[in-house]
This record gives sequence, C-alpha cells and structure tokens, in this order.
Amino acid sequence: MKRVIGIGNALVDIMVKIPGEELLKEFNMPKGSMQLVDAERSEQVKRGTGNLARSVSSGGSVANTIHALAILGARPGYIGSTGTDELGEYFVNDLLAAGADPVIFRRSCATGTAVALVTPDSERTFATYLGAAVDLNSAEISDGLLEGYDILYIEGYLITSFELVESLCRTAKSLGMEVALDLSSFNVVEAFREQFSKITREYVDILFANEEEAKALTGLDAEEAVSALSEFCRITVVKTGCRGSLIRRGAEILRIGVIPVKPVDTTGAGDMYAAGFLYCYCKDEPLDQCGAFGALLAGSVIEHIGAKLPSEKWSEIKTILNQ
Repeated sequence: MKRVIGIGNALVDIMVKIPGEELLKEFNMPKGSMQLVDAERSEQVKRGTGNLARSVSSGGSVANTIHALAILGARPGYIGSTGTDELGEYFVNDLLAAGADPVIFRRSCATGTAVALVTPDSERTFATYLGAAVDLNSAEISDGLLEGYDILYIEGYLITSFELVESLCRTAKSLGMEVALDLSSFNVVEAFREQFSKITREYVDILFANEEEAKALTGLDAEEAVSALSEFCRITVVKTGCRGSLIRRGAEILRIGVIPVKPVDTTGAGDMYAAGFLYCYCKDEPLDQCGAFGALLAGSVIEHIGAKLPSEKWSEIKTILNQ
C-alpha cells in the first residue's frame, strides 16, 4: 500500500454554531470563505461568539485528512508547526492517538486556531489565525522527512508561502513521489491564481477542488473546469456539493454520486473526501471506488459538528470496508 505524507497549517478548530448570518456581517466575513486574521482579530471573533456553544478539535485541512487516513490504518505522516502551548500538545497527541507519524516543529509563539462559524444551513465560515503554523519553512524540511512515502499531500492554504510549496514539490518529484494538492478555498485561489496555476501545471498529479475553487482558478464551470485542469494533472477531482463529484483521468470521466444525509455542518467534507479517495487510491482501487469512498466519508462527516467523525461512525465505516 502506498503511503501519504501531508503538510499543512497545524491548527486547532473552534466550531461555533451561530443563529444566522448577522454575525458574519458584523465581522465582515463573506459566507463560506476562509479569512486569515491576526491575533487581535481572532480574539475579537472569539469574544463576539463567547456566549454561543462551541466544540474544540485538532484541525487544519491536511491534518484532518491525515488523521482520517491514520484511523483507517494507512500509516500516514504529517509535517507542521505549532507552539509549545497546551493547544500545541493537544494537536500532536491527537495525531499520535489516531496512528499518524507527525513531525512537528515547535515555536515560542501560540498555536494557530481556526474559528469556524456554522450557520443554520450548515455552511461554515472560517476566521483563521495561523500563529505558529506560518513559521514552517523549506530550510528545515530535509529530503529525509519525505523518504519512505509515495504521495505528498499539500493544502492550498500553504500557497501564501509559495517558496515552501514549490521547494516541497521539487523535492517530492526528485524522490519519485506523486504530488496531490487541495485548492482549499475559493478566495485564496482568487488571491493567488498565478501561483496556483504554476504549481498545478508543473508539479501536481492529483488535484482536489470544489466547483467554486475550480472556477476561481479557471474561470470555468465544473464540467469544463475538470476537463481544462486534466490537461495538466493526471487525475482531477471537482466536487459539486449535493450533486456529487466529477473525476477525470485522461479521457476517462466519472460522475460520483452522494450518500443520503441530513447535513448539520459541512466542515471537513472536502478533507474527508480526500481521505477516502487517497485511501482507496493507495490500495490501487479503481477510480470509481476511490470517489465512492470519498463520498461516503464526506457525507458521513457533515451529519456531525466538526471536521472529524465520531468513533462509532468509524466503526460503521470499517465494517463497510471489510465487507
């Protein structure tokens, strides 16, 4: 079985259910977006929602995917940067408990947090304070950290450190690895379209995007975007929400459906889709099976608050896998 190592912003997620969209307007946060904020702004959002129910879990897009792969028994690795604070310890221990092999660089500043404001329609809007995560740099990531792995999985949020992303891609290719990239957020793609285009064209083998991200990169709707992106990427996945997903490899185009669910919170749907897809891909399963398992995990996670599945749900999923 192939092995995946992920690299991303090591964050702790704070999930807050808000009664409507008024708070989003008050904080000047476009619904469904990921906004990078400084420490002061992060505290403002936390104080402004302090009277609302919340839950806390380790997070960061790629970390969520790696956590799920670890629970499935795929023995993945993870590279990230946290503070030496309590939240940093929480993050590391959560990955270790799942069965991942994390390499965490510890900093003197605070561990980053992502406050997810979840509206009644299950959409989530992030105020992300990167904290120690932003200190990750290419100089401290040696080739040896990637040895023994077959796929490097990168989150699009890292594009703000373009030199780091390009250096990682070059290293991965020199080691004969495949590169998988998740575009992560439409507003990040809009702000860094040129950088994403360069990385996608020159290095990416497997690309994950939702339809808004794909349109931000290409200017095209989902079906046209998946075709355009497949000219550069060996496998392109464009997720289209309740309509499922499109997968293209060469001339092969697959339409993957969704499982029936009662959505509560869409946080983590893309992360879990990637986990399911990559798990099957690492086992050399057919592409339709990769997409179907991605859809199963994505559908399962949106029935719960937060980006991770509860243990009882994992038991059900593992039973399905073993059938």
